[in-house]
Amino acid sequence: MKTIALIGNPNCGKTTLYNNLTGASSYVGNWPGVTVQKDVGMYKKLDDVVSIVDLPGIYSLSPYTSEEIVSRNFLIEENPDCVINVVDASNLERNLYLTSQILECDVPVVIALNMTDVLKLKGESIDTKLLSSRLGVPCIEISALKEINIDELMSLADKTSKTKRLGSTILEGTKLSHLIKDVSIAFKAKEVAHPLFHAVKLVESDKLEIKNHKDLIPIVTDFKKTFNDDTFGNDLEAIVANDRYYYIQKTFSSLVTKTKDIEEETFSASKNRSIKIDKVLTNKWASVPIFLFILFLIFHFTFSEDLFYLNKLGILGTDGLTSFKGTRFEGLFANGGINSLGVFFTNLITIFTDWISQSLDTAISNWPTWVRGFISDGVVAGVFAVIGFLPQILTIFLFFSILEDSGYMSRIAFILDKIFRRFGLSGRAFMPMIMGFGCSVPAIINTKTLGSEAEKVATIRVIPFFSCGAKLPVLTAVSGAIVYSFGVGNADLITLGMYVLGISVAVITLLIMRHTSMRGKLPPFMLELPEYHVPQFKSLMIHVWDKAKHFIEKAFTIILASTIIIWFIEHFSFNYTFLDNSSVNNSILAGIGQLIQPLFTPMGLGVQTGEFGWIFIIAIIAGLIAKENVIGVFSTIAATIIAGAVGNSTQAIGSNPVSDMILVTGVSIPALIAFIAFNMTTVPCMAAVATAKAELPKNKFKSTILFWLLVSYTVGTVIYLIGTYLWTIPLFVLLAIIIIFVIKSYEKRNPIDPDKEVSSNLF
Repeated sequence: MKTIALIGNPNCGKTTLYNNLTGASSYVGNWPGVTVQKDVGMYKKLDDVVSIVDLPGIYSLSPYTSEEIVSRNFLIEENPDCVINVVDASNLERNLYLTSQILECDVPVVIALNMTDVLKLKGESIDTKLLSSRLGVPCIEISALKEINIDELMSLADKTSKTKRLGSTILEGTKLSHLIKDVSIAFKAKEVAHPLFHAVKLVESDKLEIKNHKDLIPIVTDFKKTFNDDTFGNDLEAIVANDRYYYIQKTFSSLVTKTKDIEEETFSASKNRSIKIDKVLTNKWASVPIFLFILFLIFHFTFSEDLFYLNKLGILGTDGLTSFKGTRFEGLFANGGINSLGVFFTNLITIFTDWISQSLDTAISNWPTWVRGFISDGVVAGVFAVIGFLPQILTIFLFFSILEDSGYMSRIAFILDKIFRRFGLSGRAFMPMIMGFGCSVPAIINTKTLGSEAEKVATIRVIPFFSCGAKLPVLTAVSGAIVYSFGVGNADLITLGMYVLGISVAVITLLIMRHTSMRGKLPPFMLELPEYHVPQFKSLMIHVWDKAKHFIEKAFTIILASTIIIWFIEHFSFNYTFLDNSSVNNSILAGIGQLIQPLFTPMGLGVQTGEFGWIFIIAIIAGLIAKENVIGVFSTIAATIIAGAVGNSTQAIGSNPVSDMILVTGVSIPALIAFIAFNMTTVPCMAAVATAKAELPKNKFKSTILFWLLVSYTVGTVIYLIGTYLWTIPLFVLLAIIIIFVIKSYEKRNPIDPDKEVSSNLF
């Protein structure tokens, strides 16, 4: 199968092009490092299927970042049939720096001049034929966003791949050309692939080349002894970079010409619009409050059952507004107040799944009791409970995708850099953290972009505190149950509060590490801010579909298996006797929960919750496999518990399984909040744990697991005690003062060089 690689600068539209070519669900973002690892998809419109590889967005092929190493190794080791270099046509000279390095590899290359629509807005055009002639490779104008010339690009790449190409360099004729030629000949003698590329890199004192080809270093060293540049001395790396930029400016700047002056006004207006927006959104004082307000709006439009507060204000009358009253669709659009988008679709899914469950119960009503219980409570109830939260998860993902694709998230990273530096992190750490709102696995992988081991370890440790999509069912179900059972608060405000709590815990723990085990100076943070633009609908839908697909796959694999196992150990005793609903407290499941339950007494989930309180502990344990299991456990066991407690043989009393558990355990609001907080901040799912183990240094994994457990237990305990006993607040304030005093004393006894980079002396 033919392989074509896509490579280009960050924000050049490369991943958007990849999605359009493959129809795949690669993540599209507006910051460097989104595609940390290469993604592979298939293009099927040619005679033969072509494998498309999306490489990380980079600025050069020097081994300074993990993205550059990934792309470089793929080009020189994997030998793709063709490389499509995606170039931002509106920033031609800057993008051609990477192009000049790619052309030094022995690989067929096609230049895809992307964003030509933006160039036309500026009233400019590029002489594509002359550009192709001077680069020595074919060029074609495209628009990945508007899908212009996409198929023509692939036809050109397929044609180009059939002709072998040897590397060429724009450094020909410079002061270093003779040295580069000599080193290239030496590489050819060693039968090293891509000799010209390796030769230029060795001349630049590239650390990978020095490590791998020590025998050729004397050629460069001897040259340095006899060479001295007027500006850079014998710093050959600086000389090469300067020669590249000089050649690019001299040779290609004239290829960009003016076409229409009137378009410049339009472009300037667009650019000025972005500047005006930034004056507000990146304002020193208003930026963070605006970001928090935007988060509130996202959660409100996802979880609120009184969207415009019309019911709370009394505008809808004493009883509020209820849609489709007396029908199966009662409350679909409004149930007291008007439902948000997320609640509407959740209600719709719930109506559908309830109909399926009821139809199934009727169909198997004559089957043996244990079989009906296994199918209805062990399989269907657990899986449907999780799927019921899918609409809200996708709604919140959609909103976050809009923020990312519009260019706003890059601004937030820039704004937070100054704040993050106080905690030992750069603004770049915000990128994997914000990805944690979607899923911890890609977020942890994305820490490859961070500059130091210490920053990477600290970021991985706090990523689970940014509540991922898998935790949304826990947040939604428990907050909804609090409102339903106790008649207090709003579910959307509780959910937002839990998100803010997670962020706050991340900040506090980072602050502690910054002043104890992670002290020193951080390297500077550079970030390209794209202009604001309207997100591409197709990319948004691809992203949302990707999340839906993975969520459903998990529901019918891990979650289904978990609920089946839980149902069986709930209905069998330790001597393998089958138990009916009234004897569930003698089951294997209850025994495990009752053994561990006392440990959670400081969180309000121990002896306070009576004989059935162990269910909360089992839910926590199941959540370590997959967070969606938490609600799956409640749904699987709720019907049994209620049946045994009140004699209802088929269905739980409440519409929310957590409400059922509140009914039979008497658990308090502070304990429920502590339950949410513990699940949000404790050890993430097994997939995230496995990813963390792969990314963390070997001596940091066990301590990271311990870190997650200690933090979540502490947070849950503090919330419960303060929520139950207000007089404990002064005690916790005193404890905080003591901790600060101890940390300050530690810093005085162990001073460090302020110019030293952040150390990796993390426990």
